[in-house]
Amino acid sequence: MSNNKYIDREKSWLAFNARVLQEAADNSVPLLDRLRFLGIFSNNLDEFFRVRFAAIRRLSLSGKSGEKILGGISAQQLVKDITEIVIEHQSESLRILKRIETELEAENIFIINENEISEQQEIFLKDFFNQKLSPELVTIILNDLAEFPLLKDNVGYLAVKLVMKKDSEVRYAIIEIPKTINRFVVLPSNTEKQYVILLDDVIRRNLKSIFNIFDYECVSAHMIKISRDAQLEIDSDLSKSMLEKISTSVKDRRIGEPVRFIYDQLIEEDTLEFFLEKMKIVSTDSIIPGGRYHNRRDYMDFPNLGRFDLLYKKNVPLPIPGLSLEGSILEKISEKDYLLNAPYQSFSYLTKFLREAALDPKVTTIKITLYRLAKNSQIISSLINAAKNGKKVTVQIELQARFDEASNISYAEQMQTEGIELIFGIKGLKVHSKICVIERNENGKIKRYGFISTGNFNETTAKVYTDVTLFTSHQQILKDVSKVFEFFDINYRIHRYKHLIVSPHYTRIRFYKLIEREILNARAGRKAYIKLKMNSLSDFAMIDKLYEASNAGVKIQLEVRGICSLIPGVKGMSANIEAISIVDNYLEHSRIYIFANAGQTEVYISSADFMTRNLDGRVEVTCPIYDEAIKNELIDNFDLGWKGNVKARYHSYKLDNKYRERGDKPVFRAQLETYKYYQKKVDLLEESF
Repeated sequence: MSNNKYIDREKSWLAFNARVLQEAADNSVPLLDRLRFLGIFSNNLDEFFRVRFAAIRRLSLSGKSGEKILGGISAQQLVKDITEIVIEHQSESLRILKRIETELEAENIFIINENEISEQQEIFLKDFFNQKLSPELVTIILNDLAEFPLLKDNVGYLAVKLVMKKDSEVRYAIIEIPKTINRFVVLPSNTEKQYVILLDDVIRRNLKSIFNIFDYECVSAHMIKISRDAQLEIDSDLSKSMLEKISTSVKDRRIGEPVRFIYDQLIEEDTLEFFLEKMKIVSTDSIIPGGRYHNRRDYMDFPNLGRFDLLYKKNVPLPIPGLSLEGSILEKISEKDYLLNAPYQSFSYLTKFLREAALDPKVTTIKITLYRLAKNSQIISSLINAAKNGKKVTVQIELQARFDEASNISYAEQMQTEGIELIFGIKGLKVHSKICVIERNENGKIKRYGFISTGNFNETTAKVYTDVTLFTSHQQILKDVSKVFEFFDINYRIHRYKHLIVSPHYTRIRFYKLIEREILNARAGRKAYIKLKMNSLSDFAMIDKLYEASNAGVKIQLEVRGICSLIPGVKGMSANIEAISIVDNYLEHSRIYIFANAGQTEVYISSADFMTRNLDGRVEVTCPIYDEAIKNELIDNFDLGWKGNVKARYHSYKLDNKYRERGDKPVFRAQLETYKYYQKKVDLLEESF
């Protein structure tokens, strides 16, 4: 092992994406879900290049080494290392795809190319091309253009080479593969066999039709794709609204610097050189050879073909015991706190809360933060409904939620039209907190109700992201929530909070104190442990504090799904720290923080990971759990994850994603056992009636 105290953040992230790739390779995962994991792997990699790799590349080109902020490695070396790792991952993903395709064939599912179609399929595809695909195609002849066209970020293109009969003149063209049509075309079949062809190959099949005005001798088409730097450059013009600035910046993103160029490795050398030269792709960019098809993220939408036996069984979201979707949610929350754990339990409770508040004559105000929203958001509909019913609705919407900017701008304009008061955040700080508070007039007094969550208020992602949400009428906690909204409005005033831990002012120092208390308890021989569940752990100072706790004898268990820059299990540094990552059917997204506190256990839920941006550069909210039953439920949730021995991998400095040893213990799949845990709660409640 090296002398470094930390694992590089980018390499750790790539190791996480390799865990996603492991799921695609795992024979125990249903076949069509393995294709979905390949799509997730590819989609993750696209975002990585647009954001993280782009930032490292900018640092590299600046001439600065960046070793201090990168934990001891230079930006220049990191660019090279990342490219090597990604090329290997891409090669592995192609090998996995070939294995999956072979196994699909054993299930009578065939992904065929343009040279393998039958006469019947030819007739179908000719009609499909003429009626649906051809009108959507954008085809550009490149040779005589004064300026090379701007290729869109992460869109697939066919680079076409035409060799003319006259003088063997070579012409080049580009065909954009449309995103308006599902990339996988299901072909007709008269047998039990099912056939699928990609749009790319339908286009290849019809090249003669596309270029029929040219007298060419031969034609070839190979796929290319470019990823661009996704950094937003925000205009400082004070005369423009935040909506205008973000909107302009999102439009400008389309001309961002190229950071990755992927090409079919079978492309002719002269064709590749032509495109690299015209697109000004230089050696400092990541040029990655790939297979015949790119944009494999589209495999996330591979048709199910009616083969539900080749997919994970869908678990029906369970009810929250004692909380009905039929009766009044506010009335129940008035009596006690409730916890929602999606997707194990139904996200409908959250939308029901807002719908009820929108209609309740006693509710006067609703305040909520929004970060990422579903395509057709019920949350937005409920808030507009509330405004139409005379409620004062205040929405803090984060316009800089990466890759959701355009969607959030559209929703913001919609809400503005309906009279909802919008807050567009704080200069220099993203608002990542997940909070809502309503005020209700009860017997002449204002009573608050609300919820605090670890995840976005998004009905779509709530089906696949694990997140916990606390519903409460705890007046002191909700008074603190109201103070957060006051901070949004008047952000030069720093509030003091009695219950919540709020970034950027208090989270780092408060977690330092919580860890320090465990250190003192361990040294005094009192009960001391720390259990942390989060998405990412990369802040060096926070890692140092955990190392200090480990050296003091504090037992630390870490469930870190993604980036983990901490190196566990090193004598003299982190001997008392174990760290695992669970990658399974659901995306682990909850942040749950547990401290022994000498036997008086404290439990928190949070929107914040232990990353520098969450601790110091965003508005985040961490909430204590006071209800003993909910506290125990969250501890159980952590422990169920910790017992996982099927989908759990060790974090280590080797970044080898070694699976947790099971030994002679029975199989324990944490996510499945968590669902059973909640099913048992429902069963016990039904038995009591």
